[in-house]
Amino acid sequence: MNGDNFSCSELLEIILDNTYEGVVVVNKEAKITKMNRAYKNFLGVKDKDIIGQPVTNIIENTRMHIAVQTGIAEREKIQEIQGQKMVVHRIPMFQNNEVCGAIGINIFEGVSDLYQILDNVSKLVRPSNSPDRCDEDPDESPLTFEPIIGESNLLVECKSMARRAAKTKATVLITGESGTGKELFAKAIYQLSSFADGPFTSVNCAAIPENLLESELFGYEEGAFTGAKRNGKIGKFEQADNGTLFLDEIGDMPIHMQTKILRVLQEKEIEKVGSNKKKKINVRIIAATNQNLEQMVNKGTFRKDLYYRLNVINLNIPPIRERKADLPILITHYLNKFCKEYGFLTKSLTQPAAEKLISYHWPGNVREIINVSERLVTLVEDDMIHFDDLPDDIKQYGFRKPPLLADAHRSLDFKKDKLENEKAMIETVLGRVNGNKSKAAAILGIHRSTLYKKLKRHDDYVEKRRH
Repeated sequence: MNGDNFSCSELLEIILDNTYEGVVVVNKEAKITKMNRAYKNFLGVKDKDIIGQPVTNIIENTRMHIAVQTGIAEREKIQEIQGQKMVVHRIPMFQNNEVCGAIGINIFEGVSDLYQILDNVSKLVRPSNSPDRCDEDPDESPLTFEPIIGESNLLVECKSMARRAAKTKATVLITGESGTGKELFAKAIYQLSSFADGPFTSVNCAAIPENLLESELFGYEEGAFTGAKRNGKIGKFEQADNGTLFLDEIGDMPIHMQTKILRVLQEKEIEKVGSNKKKKINVRIIAATNQNLEQMVNKGTFRKDLYYRLNVINLNIPPIRERKADLPILITHYLNKFCKEYGFLTKSLTQPAAEKLISYHWPGNVREIINVSERLVTLVEDDMIHFDDLPDDIKQYGFRKPPLLADAHRSLDFKKDKLENEKAMIETVLGRVNGNKSKAAAILGIHRSTLYKKLKRHDDYVEKRRH
């Protein structure tokens, strides 16, 4: 048979039975639907003995059923089967945003270049409306969208819209809550656009003091104001010429500056502070906000004409709570990322921990997932992350708050315990990062100045207890 005429199912059979590693596939009930030749030979079983059987009845010490229940991948784990320790991978499969099964891969002869095989097998067995359809979207750019993690329908629609926006020169308004990844989408649009050979310049409109915003955006001439540089300075618009200017937090831009931005969009020219000369520019504008600009227009705090100029293409990024199918992928990705970054062995989640993380509402969205993942990797010394290891606000989510403590002494004891636990956590993190307070603050999800205040409060508490 000509290899070019193989269906995907036939190719899958060939790949599985010519792979030295053991491969097992289970359905959503964690029952075996496929096991390759290498694995069957190792276990000494035949198809009639295993197909349709619970994986827990066939493979000792397996956690395939856990991968199905939680939807969280477990890579590079050690599992003992028939007295032999081997590296295993357990990868959940998804269909219509729900777990439909899992793939397990056991390495019998040491760590090989398994990830490429795993990626190939995962693509072939990923369910779709057409079982033998192997072609991929030719418009998909893995390099562009790789940082945007998730496969939910909502996120796929956002990526599709971003690709369509990239093919035009129109202004784009990206909306969504904080931490949803608006800048990542802005960069993806830029990288796929005709402006990709030019610069990508980013400005956070909320981070620049109002009195400096105009000179930061438009630049200034020498002597334009007290303290101006000798030769003047070019602004962000000029820096982004023939490229893309990303105006983040556009909703925080003062009303008088909105007028100047509107003029740039209309006239395609800028004028430096302290100059009466206009300069033509070719800049694609992408703006982003976590505010409701339509409501701001109605209140008179945002110009209607600027809103319409910016909102030619609107890309709304959904919050994590609306695309929970992406949670297992995101959590697994960032746990593995930080384990690798800190040089730790990969860590797995127990079922209660995984279920709690998935049920949590993640108000900080992807940014909060990144922060929590780094905290867990840094603070948990075991290779298993348990429910009790999770941050308090996540553990307590969904539970009713306890009634107010009537006894003042019990209240004081609670505050004392909380302070001492906080102190222990900070000391642990500082120890892990060799005393680097900037890194410790980032891991703890607080500003460095807040960390210093907490350290001082702990020192004051210890001093009081001495007297």
